[in-house]
Amino acid sequence: MAHVAIAGPFDFALTTERFRAFGIDRANVWHEGGLHRVVAGRELRIEAAPGGVDANPLDAGTEPVVHALVGLAFDLDGFRTWAAGDEVLATVVPHLAGFRPPLTPDPFEMLVGAITAQQVSLFSALAIRNRLIERFGEQVGEAWAFPARERIAAAGEEELFALGFSRRKAEYVVGLARSDLDLAGLAELPDDEVKARLVAQRGLGEWTADWFLARHLARPRAWPAGDLGLVKAMSAFFSGGRKLSIAEVREAGARFDPFQNLTAHYLLTGLRTAPPA
Repeated sequence: MAHVAIAGPFDFALTTERFRAFGIDRANVWHEGGLHRVVAGRELRIEAAPGGVDANPLDAGTEPVVHALVGLAFDLDGFRTWAAGDEVLATVVPHLAGFRPPLTPDPFEMLVGAITAQQVSLFSALAIRNRLIERFGEQVGEAWAFPARERIAAAGEEELFALGFSRRKAEYVVGLARSDLDLAGLAELPDDEVKARLVAQRGLGEWTADWFLARHLARPRAWPAGDLGLVKAMSAFFSGGRKLSIAEVREAGARFDPFQNLTAHYLLTGLRTAPPA
């Protein structure tokens, strides 16, 4: 095991809660107190350690993945200082002390997961995603490698339909895999250009683009206002339970500038783990 230092407060179990909240995630497996993921054919294990996490193996190939899974891209000190001045977040954020939003390390995996989750519960989406992983991925130790883009490009839409995808979502996933969209190159572009390129791809709308910015690229101002979970969280924490509209949530994003992304993650996690009384 090699050590990755993380400035405190840091809570590994809370940080990785999302990987357990909706069932077993075959690509990010929680096993005996650690998180397992396959990186380039090798099983990576991350576990809590004093002052950060221990990871095995830790090298040039796995270190960026470890950093993504423990949310090292985020400015938590700046966010906590800023949130202390907001009457609602000043209560929410301390309840989640040590939480760092985890990122999805791979852009293709992020987009396929988002397509899978369109208009279905996250429990159903994870079950379908797991079947995709088991059908086209490879198990290494406790976890499974998410299927490579090339593997899905070679698949037929009927194969995905048999796994539980709707025919339209099967078309979207295979179409994305076969497209010439440079997913890695999106990291070099500004937010607006990333969104423009993503929504030009059939099956990828604003909701998917916003989550790609938030949960893969860690862009500070990403604000997935159309997410029903975020609408529910905003309604619970900011309007006393009165259901807000998507338009109201979108407008409220300016209140959280320049920390929209972290605010969204804290509200969603807070609603699951420390909901308002």
